[in-house]
Amino acid sequence: MLNISHNPLNAKIDLESYKSGIKVFHRRHFKQFNRFLLVFAITAVIVLFLPWTQNVTGRGNVTTLTPSQRPQTIQSPIPGRIEEWYVREGQAVNVGDTILRISEIKGEYFDPRLVERTGLQIDAKNLSVRSYNQKVGALNNQIDALQVERGLKLEQAENKLIQSKLKVQSDSIKLEAEKINLGIAKRQFAAIEDLYEEGINSLTDYEKRKSKYQEAEAKVIAQQNDYIASQNQVLNARIEINRIKQEYTEKISKAQSDKSTAEASQYDAEAQVTKLESDFTNYEMRNDMYYIKAPQNGFINKAIKGGIGETFKEGEQLVGIMPSDYDLAVETFVDPLDLPLMHLDEEVRIQFDGWPAIVFSGWPNVSYGTYGAKVFAIENFISENGKFRILLAPDEDDHSWPDAIRVGSGARTIALLEDVPIWFELWRQLNGFPPNYYQPEGGKSSDGKKK
Repeated sequence: MLNISHNPLNAKIDLESYKSGIKVFHRRHFKQFNRFLLVFAITAVIVLFLPWTQNVTGRGNVTTLTPSQRPQTIQSPIPGRIEEWYVREGQAVNVGDTILRISEIKGEYFDPRLVERTGLQIDAKNLSVRSYNQKVGALNNQIDALQVERGLKLEQAENKLIQSKLKVQSDSIKLEAEKINLGIAKRQFAAIEDLYEEGINSLTDYEKRKSKYQEAEAKVIAQQNDYIASQNQVLNARIEINRIKQEYTEKISKAQSDKSTAEASQYDAEAQVTKLESDFTNYEMRNDMYYIKAPQNGFINKAIKGGIGETFKEGEQLVGIMPSDYDLAVETFVDPLDLPLMHLDEEVRIQFDGWPAIVFSGWPNVSYGTYGAKVFAIENFISENGKFRILLAPDEDDHSWPDAIRVGSGARTIALLEDVPIWFELWRQLNGFPPNYYQPEGGKSSDGKKK
């Protein structure tokens, strides 16, 4: 009943005279309820001051610490056709075990004796190289012989030039001597001529002196001819030297040209031998690639290319393999806002999918079914999902992870941060503030440096 008017009803009517009024106004159950509220309030206040561990949660999956231990696919470096399988899905294989055999689909490799015939080509080219090498040696000997012969010829021509120069010198001396004799004969003839004209000497003496004078003149002229001839011999000797030099230069140049041609042919043959040897090695290695082998110990997951006779391109995935030896890890993702809170060797709790657990994220000590881990690596670039990837390794000081966990299983991670009162955590959550930024003592930051 609403007490709207200024005339209260309970002042005029006694409600306790009724049975319902007696039941209502004479009950004392509010006393226990008030006690309950008081105890609940005191408990709530006490709880607000209990410690709460701030945390960063995330979703991830089980992986391995090193990339070589993760599931992988086996590809063929060459195109081919599947001929025979040697394994089954789920079968364990060791490193080097043959998984399947393929055959060639390129026409230039169809010859079954391709390697053998390439070896024969290499032998033939080696003989050609040896032949060119011998030809170069013969031309070297020929060049040496021509050089020796040129030296001897030049020495002979130079000796002849020396002889010609000496003969020129001798003829020059003889010419001077004949000129002196001519002068003497001239003076004697002039004296006899004067005596003859005076009548002192006879005509016979005059004619003898005139004859001797004329002989002296003839000897001078003859000696001049000899002198000029000897000079011509000197010129001829010099010309002969130049001719010998030119002749043997041409011969040696021709031999050197033949040698250069032989060397070029030799180098070309050697290059062809090198190319054939490279092809020979490639063909041998290609023959080994016809058998796809296991790169490491593991289990065959799935045959991506199945059947017999199916063709594929180079680099195409053929079969998946899971290594048998691996170190488990968990990759999880955190928001960019929480990335500065993560540090190397930070403690993290993990709840694996399929393993029952009771998790109290703020009280990790009372959680049940979670496993310990530590931050092993922090990615420096954001992932496609807009978060940063963090790799977690098992905590050696905690109990071991379950043996039945497989790579690829899901996991929920809880990174433990700073301890704060519950009231502070509630206040932070209500205001949307991030957890406290802090640096653990003796720990490492995301860049690996100790703080």
